[in-house]
Amino acid sequence: MEESGTAPTLDLRDRDADVFEVLESLVIGAGQAGLAASFFLQQRGVDHVVLDADPASGGAWRHRWDSLTMDDVHGVADLPGVPAPPGSDRPANQAVPDYFAEYERRHLLPVVRPVQVTQVESDGDLLVVHAGDRRWRTRTLVNATGTWTRPFVPYYPGIASFAGEQLHTVGFPGAAHFRGKRVIVVGGGASAVQLLGELPPVTDTLWVTRRPPVWRADDFDAEAGLAAVTRVEERVRRGLPPASVVSVTGLALRAQERRAAELGAYVRRPMFALIEPGGVRWGDDSFEPVDVILWATGFRPAVDHLAPLGLRSPHGGIALAPVPGNVQGATTAVRDPRVQLVGYGPSASTLGASRAGRAATAAVVRHLASTTGSAPGR
Repeated sequence: MEESGTAPTLDLRDRDADVFEVLESLVIGAGQAGLAASFFLQQRGVDHVVLDADPASGGAWRHRWDSLTMDDVHGVADLPGVPAPPGSDRPANQAVPDYFAEYERRHLLPVVRPVQVTQVESDGDLLVVHAGDRRWRTRTLVNATGTWTRPFVPYYPGIASFAGEQLHTVGFPGAAHFRGKRVIVVGGGASAVQLLGELPPVTDTLWVTRRPPVWRADDFDAEAGLAAVTRVEERVRRGLPPASVVSVTGLALRAQERRAAELGAYVRRPMFALIEPGGVRWGDDSFEPVDVILWATGFRPAVDHLAPLGLRSPHGGIALAPVPGNVQGATTAVRDPRVQLVGYGPSASTLGASRAGRAATAAVVRHLASTTGSAPGR
């Protein structure tokens, strides 16, 4: 039987620059945004490859914990033309990689893996993509590397002295691992809410956040969603680091988290001031012993490989050019229009991936037409 999440290897000759080939575009990352972008590039006849760091299909979904089922995920949007798997008790780290793998097969997307891109440089009119001692030359670039490989853990005094276990969401092994241990969950986002939904039935938990959580009492309809994404888009348009969409939407409990709420899991305490070997201490000198610190403190965009291109603004983010009437279509880097970012800022959700992929492809086609004098595929 074929391994879950593995697509047949296409005969791509690795499309390596050693054969002096210049691609019209290159996509980095084969998660939701990268596959959507590749689909639209292929539709428009743009000669490209997709470089993916993982050994098989699935993107970040390959690395989710086993107890996270399709009933538990916050939603997997459809890839262009093919509906996502429905809710079920099947683990998401199997169902979604299989969905991605079948999508790659169905559309013969030119994915090359495993390839870990290390940096992207400019060479005249071309971009040179490096992966160790391998390199590809391309006229345009679609970056779809997401955030999963850049977990963020804030510094607090005494963090290195803690004698217990420290984990980030990215390494969550499932609730059973924590049975019998006292766990403090740090973070005010959707991941913290989700983890607290699993842990209280099996162990004692505390929840701390820097700011009081904002709970959403009303239905989150399309209008509210557009308003939230627009606020994120405004940040990246100004060159500020992107905020998460949930930071402007507020939090809501799902049915599977009601039991945890009944057990008091969502009674929040303010952030502690100090970490000690056996627990954490607040500014009022109160102390709580804990065995595990679980950092549900989010991620940062995985864009360090783009540093040689100088895309960041003085504010620390990558400014994206606005697209009138399409806030999730803001993908073009202001400082280098050869570069498109999908899954960054306003498109950093599965719901925004297809729209961003379509917008990035349109921008790639426009750039190629303006610099080469002809549309792709001609």
